Amino acid sequence: MKVVRELKFWIKAYNEVKSAAEELELAFDFVKDEIVTEEDVQKNYDRAISLIEDLELKNMLRREEDKLGAVLKVNAGAGGTESQDWASMLFRMYQRWCEDKNYKTTVTNWQDGDDAGIKTATLQVEGDLAYGFLKSENGVHRLVRVSPFNAQGKRMTSFASVFVVPLVDDSIEIEINNADISWDTFRSSGAGGQNVNKVETGVRLHYNYKDPDTGEEQEIVIENTESRSQMGNRENAIRLLKSQLYEIELEKRRSAQAAIEAGKKKIEWGSQIRSYVFDDRRVKDHRTNHQTSDVNSVMDGDIDAFIKAYLMEYGGE
Repeated sequence: MKVVRELKFWIKAYNEVKSAAEELELAFDFVKDEIVTEEDVQKNYDRAISLIEDLELKNMLRREEDKLGAVLKVNAGAGGTESQDWASMLFRMYQRWCEDKNYKTTVTNWQDGDDAGIKTATLQVEGDLAYGFLKSENGVHRLVRVSPFNAQGKRMTSFASVFVVPLVDDSIEIEINNADISWDTFRSSGAGGQNVNKVETGVRLHYNYKDPDTGEEQEIVIENTESRSQMGNRENAIRLLKSQLYEIELEKRRSAQAAIEAGKKKIEWGSQIRSYVFDDRRVKDHRTNHQTSDVNSVMDGDIDAFIKAYLMEYGGE
């Protein structure tokens, strides 16, 4: 049924584009005979272009993992309060974007900043193609503004990292060796129920991962404070661990493909992907050179144009 639904989507989308193109042709013929106006032709043209571009964008999201939900983590960079405030602004931006797309979101981890903002926060996003869209946000985001936390009113630069992995579902098998898992518990912080700061419901999962190809070992640490019950937080921490292991496997596939495809531009974790310059009213993506002067809309979650520009340039790879 899943395959049938997907095929039906492409057939329906193709028929819509075909119909719009035929209507545009007719309108173009009719305007010569003054049956329709040039404004009508323009409307038909705009509709046809919109349908084609939407279909092209969906065609950039045909990888297996693109259809999944996403786990998005924002970390404040060095710079204290200013960077922590910037991290919270970015986190809000993604929350607003998810609301606009009607995605279900859950904050699975939240650590308040020292004076303002956040040190780190994790957002679980459930919905079709959430990872396909949000993977474009992986990397370091740079803010330039006159800091409200600086007494001299100086212009400051801050950084925050965004890390996005697919949210695995029951259809994907991920093997986890339970012997390599250890747990810590701690008291949750931030807004919550009566048991917050009284009962150790927060969990920290430590997983000793060994790369089966290279033998390299690394420790994966997952924190979860979403639920008021320790059991619920443990279950979700396991799910988040599976998502991260799945991303490691996907990264191997991407690396292997990159070695073959000459000239492929690969977005590495830690690279600066976008600058938000508040004083100059400018947000610019350094990978695609797409930019806008509507900073307020971007910070309110209007990032579709940046996502689209990235997918149209890199999605085919």
